[in-house]
Amino acid sequence: MKPFLSKWFQTMQVSWSNLMVYKLNFFLQIIGPMLVFFFIKLSLWSSIYGGYDYVKIGGYTLSEMLSYHLWVMIAGMIIMSSTASNLSEDIRLGKISSYLIYPFSFWEFHTAKYLARQVIQIVIALVTIVSCYFLLDRLYIAFEPVSLSIGIFVALLAGYYWFAVNYLIGILAFWLDETWTIMVGLQIMTYFFSGAIIPLELFPETMVEILYWTPFPYISFVPAKILMGHIPPLLPVIGVLGFWSLLITMISYLVWKKGLSLYTAAGM
Repeated sequence: MKPFLSKWFQTMQVSWSNLMVYKLNFFLQIIGPMLVFFFIKLSLWSSIYGGYDYVKIGGYTLSEMLSYHLWVMIAGMIIMSSTASNLSEDIRLGKISSYLIYPFSFWEFHTAKYLARQVIQIVIALVTIVSCYFLLDRLYIAFEPVSLSIGIFVALLAGYYWFAVNYLIGILAFWLDETWTIMVGLQIMTYFFSGAIIPLELFPETMVEILYWTPFPYISFVPAKILMGHIPPLLPVIGVLGFWSLLITMISYLVWKKGLSLYTAAGM
């Protein structure tokens, strides 16, 4: 067991070193989302509300809407941190040949990299929460330990789902020359149906009922509402995310086995 855990930890350490080697890039990861929030989200919604906090849209006042989008941004830091670009490139260029002789499977290697990045993203999210607490004190920011811990827990579950989807799209490079178009299409669809652009209260009620059976609301809307202090029944949340995560993981395993049987390392 110890050697197995050591492989995971060593892989995570290498990932941390690679992620931290460019200090400016790491700094921009911290301040970038905050700048987007200040210069785009805050000004946009302030303009929509006309600067009046008593006006309500979809049941949200201006401060509540800004608070919602703040928590959507923070949840997104934890959830949508992984991409499939490097993975698909490794397959397309034949670089996975070296991974096949490692005492660590291809999935384990990329999962360890994902976990390493998640640790950093959680730190960035916590720094952002503290910074926004002092810079945006007029917003309602729920710092209750229960809602904060449950919200981060749900975000981590959704983060694994997003990683599993990225992994599946990445290994489609066994058959596709480029997979980024699929990823971009999924991202656009996810941003819209997850409530990242506008809260789901502004969607048609029938559509929302259907969406709750999909993973989309759990990418932005549900974690943001929990972090705001509105905690729903957790069993359905865990059940839906668990089902889709398990399904995508099983499909990825079958796709990997099939793709590997066709792999010829043509890019080597």
